[in-house]
Amino acid sequence: MDMATNTAVIKQHLIDPEICIRCNTCEAICPVQAITHDNVNYVVDASKCNLCMDCISPCPTGSIDNWRTMPRLRAYTPEEQLTWDELPAELPPEELEGLADAGADVAVAVARAPAAAPAVAKDPSGAEAFNSAAFGSTLPPWSAAHAYTNLYGPKAAQKTVTATVVGNVRVTEVGKTAGSDYDTHHIVLDFGAMPFPVLEGQSIGVVPPGVDDIGRTHHARQYSIASPRNGERPGYNNLSLTIKRVLQDHDGEPVRGVASNFMCDLQVGDKVDVIGPFGTSFLMPNHPKSSIVMICTGTGSAPMRAMTEWRRRLRASGKFEGGKLMLFFGARSQEELPYFGPLQNLPKDFIDTNFAFSRTPGAPKRYVQDAMRERAADLAVLLQDPNTYFYVCGLKSMEEGVVLALRDVAQGAGLNWDTVGAALKREGRLHLETY
Repeated sequence: MDMATNTAVIKQHLIDPEICIRCNTCEAICPVQAITHDNVNYVVDASKCNLCMDCISPCPTGSIDNWRTMPRLRAYTPEEQLTWDELPAELPPEELEGLADAGADVAVAVARAPAAAPAVAKDPSGAEAFNSAAFGSTLPPWSAAHAYTNLYGPKAAQKTVTATVVGNVRVTEVGKTAGSDYDTHHIVLDFGAMPFPVLEGQSIGVVPPGVDDIGRTHHARQYSIASPRNGERPGYNNLSLTIKRVLQDHDGEPVRGVASNFMCDLQVGDKVDVIGPFGTSFLMPNHPKSSIVMICTGTGSAPMRAMTEWRRRLRASGKFEGGKLMLFFGARSQEELPYFGPLQNLPKDFIDTNFAFSRTPGAPKRYVQDAMRERAADLAVLLQDPNTYFYVCGLKSMEEGVVLALRDVAQGAGLNWDTVGAALKREGRLHLETY
């Protein structure tokens, strides 16, 4: 029985639609499936929310940390929340006092202490299911640089900052077979004299021009930064993004992604409204001998490219004594893999690169977790090294398979996964950013 059934007045958890950048982090991490969304808003079902607080710290904007004191029977429904452009005001005190005068229990459920999601949850059938999100950390590596966030946005002093497009190139090959076209672009934005400090692993929000089909201004879309902290072009106030042109939805139905097509069609000299930056945990370590294992698919390569390029520049300057860099990169085919050519040119003693293709004609399907199991001996050593950090970025469907592969690697080496997994989370060593 959830807490709300025991109280007449609850502290209802709500998401601010003005600040939310629809990154899906909250829905992905919620252990009780209380968070859902449509094509406009993310909402919380009060009848399911148990106030575990797991979704609070991972939210890049703070939109998730909003509450309203409400009579339980008048809690805002998900259907109501889906229509909101902004959060409603608190109810007048007399309404709550009137409820108390009627003899109701007015205890307020405000369980604000964080609670860890269980490592084993229940799936819809009632069977035990592996909860991969339970092992993802919301703490940055101890040696990560300080991240600036929310410098521009709906609740900031300045709503947006305007960037100029200084580069837009396609980074995937044209498909060689029918239905294999995967149009991904590397886009460089310059901020001129406006301050916009970023770190590897952070993201920004792009605000597409125009309005949606019901006349509302388009909300921002989130994109991970693909360039290192000193810019795509060192010494300039710029950054890069890796953006796939969206032409179909998850069910394969034709759809034209508003922001992705806007961005992929931009020309040099065009202007873009940006908010952010966002993110304080998916950051790279900076201490000597620290190793990084990167596991990604498709445009999930963006933060991995940023980390790799920063380490490459440090190595070239002789200013950093780094540990290992290990990359597991998956796509349906070689043509659909962003940056495939440049990756092959990186020195082998600098980065250990492992590719996995699931739709290569004449070859069995192979995913990143398969490649990881093939390298189990090496990964087992890195799992035990407190200076090794693991980063996972890509579609949500990959997350469980990747974490299960890490579990199998640990158990195959005679390690207790519950102990290892808990340490990865507690020490900020395993970061999951899936969508």
